[in-house]
Amino acid sequence: QVQLVESGGGLVQAGGSLRPSCAASGNIFSINAMGWYRQAPGKQRELVARITGGGSTNYADSVKGRFTISRDNAKLTVYLQMNSLKPEDTAVYYCNADARVYASGRYYNYWGQGTQVTVSS
Repeated sequence: QVQLVESGGGLVQAGGSLRPSCAASGNIFSINAMGWYRQAPGKQRELVARITGGGSTNYADSVKGRFTISRDNAKLTVYLQMNSLKPEDTAVYYCNADARVYASGRYYNYWGQGTQVTVSS
C-alpha cells in the first residue's frame, strides 16, 4: 500500500557531498515522521536523522553539523543533505516513514529498499 523509493546514493571522495532522496507513493492519507537509517557491513542498522510531521529534527551525534534532513510534504519526499563525508559514513542508507492510508487508521512503519553510499579515502 505504501512504497518508499530511495535515490541519489553513490560513490564520492572523502570531503564530498551527496543528497539522497526518498519518495513515498501509494494510497497514502498522511505521513508523520520520516527518517534515514544506515547499516554498514557487520554492523547494526542505526538512526542517522529523523524529521517529524511538524518539522522537528534529531540527528545521530556522528553526523551533527554535517548532515541535514528536510522534507517536502507536497511531494511526500524526504531528503538527506550529506556534507563533509567520511569513509566511516559508508553504508546502505534506508528511508523510513510512519504513514497511514485512512483518516481514522493507525500509522504503520515502512522501509525503503536502501541506497548504497560509498565514501573513498
